[in-house]
Amino acid sequence: MRQPGRLVLLGHPVGHSLSPRIHNAALSDAGIPLRYEALDVEPRRFDETLEMLRAERAAGNVTVPHKERMFAACDVLTPLARRVGAVNVFWTDDDGRLVGDNTDVGGFDAAVTQFLGQRPTDLSVGVLGAGGAAAAVLAAVEGWAGCVAHVYNRTPERARLLCERFSAVAHPVDDVGVIAGAQLVVNATSIGLKDDGVPVDPFLIPRDAAVIDLVYRPGETNFVRALRGRGNRATDGIGMLVEQAALAFETWFGIAPSRELMHEALLAS
Repeated sequence: MRQPGRLVLLGHPVGHSLSPRIHNAALSDAGIPLRYEALDVEPRRFDETLEMLRAERAAGNVTVPHKERMFAACDVLTPLARRVGAVNVFWTDDDGRLVGDNTDVGGFDAAVTQFLGQRPTDLSVGVLGAGGAAAAVLAAVEGWAGCVAHVYNRTPERARLLCERFSAVAHPVDDVGVIAGAQLVVNATSIGLKDDGVPVDPFLIPRDAAVIDLVYRPGETNFVRALRGRGNRATDGIGMLVEQAALAFETWFGIAPSRELMHEALLAS
């Protein structure tokens, strides 16, 4: 694959994103003469923006709320992107086709393994949400021996449809208490991104449960802070952000960036 003509993040909003910091640090370190930029794309402007990027032979990342829409827009999808039903990494091939992939799965898998200090096995996993991020979580759980996931969403039908796609490991529930009682709880919603909202009452979660909030904000989310205050092991989405970004960088340029450098760029922010 030729070097992209432009490197972007598509989302709405994207002002909070730390992706430009970590990618630009990696680009500079690798001597690649590109800058990674965040584009705030309102849903009504998504199609026209994508046509412009196709003409520029762009590559990049996709974040909320565009991952599933990008999935539908791509001309070619990797098997993993098809499995998840969402695209968070794309590029333009030599024939001008948009190619979609998903590095959220690998990013989540690596982040959880690092967080727990071991490969997840024989765990009950509670998943809050039923969108593209939740699908990536379930795709990762499929690779964990003996693990089962329970999925809760405010719209039960969405949870049911998602679990049908991952029926070997996932089951929809209509009681958020089932999620809160899992050994590993994952917030795969966007709650907490814009304010101090929490996806579930932290007091419902047992103190011996581990929690990973895929949302990240400066100073961590209110959800993570509240859980830590109660004695839970809890972390935000920074680990997953770095891991999925490193996998995306390798996809675009064929070289693995320094994850340590990416983490340093985050600390500097």
